[in-house]
Amino acid sequence: SRTDRLPVEFRILRYRPQTWTAEDSILMGANMVENLNHGKYRAALEREKILAKLGPELTADLYLNSSWHDRPPTKVPVRLDEPDDEDRGDDSSMTGIPQPLSPEGADSFEDLFSLLRPGSNNWVVSGAHTVSGKPLLSNDMHLNHQMPNWWYEVHLRSGNFDVVGVSLPGMPFVIVGHNQRIGWGFTNLGPTVEDLYVETFNDQGQYLTPQGWRDPEHRREVIHIKGKADVVMDVSVTRHGPIISELVPGENRSLALRWTLYDGLNDPFFEVDSAQNWDEFRHALSTWDAPSQNAVYADVDGHIGYQTTGHIPIRATGDGSLPQNGSDDLHEWKGYVPFDKLPSIFDPPWGILATANSRITPEKYPYSLSTEWEAPWRTERIYRVLESGKKLAPADMLALQTDIYSAFDRFCAERFVYALDHANHLTLRAAQARDLLRDWDGQMSADSAAPTIEVRASRELARLLLEPKLGSAPKNGISDATAPSWRDYRWAMSSLWLENVLEKQPKRWLPDGYADYEAVLTAAVEAAVNNPAAPKKLSEWKWGKASPLYIQHPVLGNLPLIWRWTGPGLVDQSGGGLSVKQVGRQFGPSERLTVDFSNFDQSTLNLVTGQSGNFLSAYYRDQWKAWYAGFTFALPFSTQAVEKAKVHRLQLDPGK
Repeated sequence: SRTDRLPVEFRILRYRPQTWTAEDSILMGANMVENLNHGKYRAALEREKILAKLGPELTADLYLNSSWHDRPPTKVPVRLDEPDDEDRGDDSSMTGIPQPLSPEGADSFEDLFSLLRPGSNNWVVSGAHTVSGKPLLSNDMHLNHQMPNWWYEVHLRSGNFDVVGVSLPGMPFVIVGHNQRIGWGFTNLGPTVEDLYVETFNDQGQYLTPQGWRDPEHRREVIHIKGKADVVMDVSVTRHGPIISELVPGENRSLALRWTLYDGLNDPFFEVDSAQNWDEFRHALSTWDAPSQNAVYADVDGHIGYQTTGHIPIRATGDGSLPQNGSDDLHEWKGYVPFDKLPSIFDPPWGILATANSRITPEKYPYSLSTEWEAPWRTERIYRVLESGKKLAPADMLALQTDIYSAFDRFCAERFVYALDHANHLTLRAAQARDLLRDWDGQMSADSAAPTIEVRASRELARLLLEPKLGSAPKNGISDATAPSWRDYRWAMSSLWLENVLEKQPKRWLPDGYADYEAVLTAAVEAAVNNPAAPKKLSEWKWGKASPLYIQHPVLGNLPLIWRWTGPGLVDQSGGGLSVKQVGRQFGPSERLTVDFSNFDQSTLNLVTGQSGNFLSAYYRDQWKAWYAGFTFALPFSTQAVEKAKVHRLQLDPGK
């Protein structure tokens, strides 16, 4: 209703938005589903290509989906030092203006084993592990950075309804936070909720079903383009979903996408925000369709809990990891996993629960929830720190959220050093790299050269192992729909494949021309440090500049006169793809929250940049320095604390 007061971006683009409706709020939720629970169909196509090329044994090596590092929240804790013989197995067990740098370029420093999509962390500890004797709950959700922020801080009060935390613009409820009695936080489950079906069409445009040929539905979609004619698309829809073959370059089959989002979306957050105990919290989550999440919980009575959420399909056969024949009923969905059968635990005796997108299902769990869990390194690190025996305070939670140690990268560095120590011949640069790696403590620090060398060498190692079997990457960077290349292997748990190869050293993965794995490791380091991108002095190859962070406004950041004020731009950063502070060039923690159940006014919250979307506002980037440096802010909750923290008051009167 205030179209005369729209932000400057609308005037620059000469765009006048339509009036906001309730449907737009629902679409905000659908957008989050797309961000978090969409895209695994591409992994199914990549896996299909690699399986056709390598066969089942090598493919099973590559597509691991569990590890001895896993820490499912419902499982009794075990010693984390190393796997026992049964878990480790033998060789045969493997078969189971300033602009962002291009992540796909040949000289990219993007870690092959970094997660290609952002993850998240959450944990909760009971009073038995805290200084106060009351629970602490922490959550930092990792998303692609944007200006303005994904989230904004909000405190809603109406009668007995009193809840504080973060929400999305356009959403009327708190997504993550706490009310007077309970608090909660989420990480992405990463479920397999999309299946690809290969449909068979005849010359009349009909597709084959078990009952015979059927006409598809046709949906007319119009895409408006400013200054140009509309683009009209005719979308064919089968019983499984829309045909999406146009989204896959070079694909000549008719691929239909079945996705849980097509079955509808329910918003449970009024019930979540209103819940007063564990039973009410679980009841609210039982109505949640998507995106499927890992929820941690605590309350003022000292209880803690964990609950999986969302609709996850039960399949007649298969698990969604490969495209299936759409003309029969052998791979149809038979419903969703019942809520009461989803992993859940309340008040575990050990008093610590944590998730970070890795496997959450215990052994012999009867349903397939995900065919591609995230690597377990962050979860393992979180448990190691929380189980240290130290009585924990809110400051310890922030320290863990900003932890930059990477166990996997340290493991690789140690293997490189061993190989270089036993090499028959080394170049001077490789010897310098060895000395830098030998003294490295596994911290992915911006001012250290060792992480840069290790990450680049690990990438070269993967290429040396994969390229002879999968082929070279196309020079134009575009994957072929049928012929794989080594770059088509983009598996979230690919670091576990490399760990297994280096520990077990199976002959089937040793490339021709190398006497042993030490020779391959040495060659990887030589290739890394002799790359033209490497500086003359290796100690100057700082990780912060090799793997920087880029945050900028999508419109104002392109204007020469003001871009310096519209976003942080390109900055050095610490952290890596497999550290608790999980970062990439354009993603990382979107907020950092800790709820202190001994005193809600001691809870803390930090956004990435600021609360305002107006770049001229004092609140546009006022939180950036704290987020970047690893500090945070108090999150007042009581009336007294809110009044004390208040700077000014804005009153909105509907209809005026």
